[in-house]
Amino acid sequence: MTPTGPVPLASTDTPPMVAFRRSILNPLKLRLFMLRRLPMAYLAGLRVQRFTAHEASVTVPFKYLTQNPFRSIYFACLAMAAELASGVQALMHVSSGPPMSMLVTGMEATFKKKAVGLITFTCPDGASIGQAVAESRATGEGRTVVATSTGLDAAGEVVAVFRITWSFRAR
Repeated sequence: MTPTGPVPLASTDTPPMVAFRRSILNPLKLRLFMLRRLPMAYLAGLRVQRFTAHEASVTVPFKYLTQNPFRSIYFACLAMAAELASGVQALMHVSSGPPMSMLVTGMEATFKKKAVGLITFTCPDGASIGQAVAESRATGEGRTVVATSTGLDAAGEVVAVFRITWSFRAR
């Protein structure tokens, strides 16, 4: 609640959000975006597989550039995919209104098994991220959200779980 009443809820879907998702889901536009803004993600072969108003899925392949000496995917590449799964949702909400700053302020990870093959990270926290962005815009104060990205292998087994803390502040 703000001094003037309840904080308006984030809109479920707006035309700018739909346009942003369409752009990210276009393979050529995604590659150009990553080459310009996230070159390491481009080199690692990260791909946005699914992207809705409420969740996003990003894949990271096991290949020469993503491997560690133990024949699995290097943890930093897993972290990059997990962060991108929540980050595209944050970008979608931030870019659909007045200027805001967004920053990762914390990360916690749990590794369950060796990451080999194609790993898919899914983050279902789009609504929470949208709510934090809306509250920050309404109050002018910073808000934080802990987004959880869960990585599954091709067999559907959990490989890793990342909890990424995002901070949002209206400018």
